Amino acid sequence: MTVLQHSLFIPCGEHQLHMRYLQPERPVHREPVLLLHGALENGRIFYTESGKGLACFLAQHGFHVYVADLRGRGLSRPPIAMQPDHGQHELITEDLPTLQRWVAERHSRCQVHWIAHSWGGVIMASTLARFPVFAEQVASLTFFGSKRAISVHGVERWLKVDLVWNRLAPLLARRKGFLAARTLTIGADDEPVRYLQETIPWVNGGPWHDPLDGFAYDVAAAQLNWPPLWMICAKADKVLGHPMDVRRFALEMGAKMRYTQLGRDNGNRCDYDHINMLTAPQAPEDHFPQLLPWLASPHVT
Repeated sequence: MTVLQHSLFIPCGEHQLHMRYLQPERPVHREPVLLLHGALENGRIFYTESGKGLACFLAQHGFHVYVADLRGRGLSRPPIAMQPDHGQHELITEDLPTLQRWVAERHSRCQVHWIAHSWGGVIMASTLARFPVFAEQVASLTFFGSKRAISVHGVERWLKVDLVWNRLAPLLARRKGFLAARTLTIGADDEPVRYLQETIPWVNGGPWHDPLDGFAYDVAAAQLNWPPLWMICAKADKVLGHPMDVRRFALEMGAKMRYTQLGRDNGNRCDYDHINMLTAPQAPEDHFPQLLPWLASPHVT
């Protein structure tokens, strides 16, 4: 099925949030899909202009697909380098609510499927906990490698989390007001210094409370009627979305879930890691097809 791609821009305060719309040639499904990237990323984790990636796969199977770039990331305007004065709080309280309202309005207030990679799942879960009205508007949640806290230990954790994320990244970010991750080749996109300051306590296992205004997401999550949730992790993901931490996050949310660990012992073609669970060339023939019946009828038994 042919897929057309368009760049759309949604006003959000002083920002223009970029949304990549993948339009199926013959729409089959009424409910659209909204995809959200994680930290040091942008929406390109989900698509390429040549038609690769999860977003392209879903559009090829008849879904209206929207891939977001959070403020300053990807093609959103202005870039972080020009306006780094925001953090995680604004992504939760402004960006995602704005994007959800826009997509729902565009599709006659249909429910919307939410899909996220890595920290994007934390943003989505936090938005739902903070604004429970959105839970009725969300048809399903599918999180790839999403964890809120990292509890595993080892050399890789020490290098990527304790050294780079907790120490070097904030130090480097203070010089310019943002972490120039693209220039340093440690990520696909930059991050503001306040974003680092607000995420580090969560990554290190601190309470699920908003560092800016103290909102208790954990208390709100316990009272929420969650949409159907599918947590997907990768067997070879040793730190950034370790299967144990993915499970811990689902328990913290208090949501009933479907759980899948991608790997050869699950019948997959390889033991996937944090990134190639979405980008591997075999993914469209391996585990992406499992999403189609789930999105058609999401339920957790």
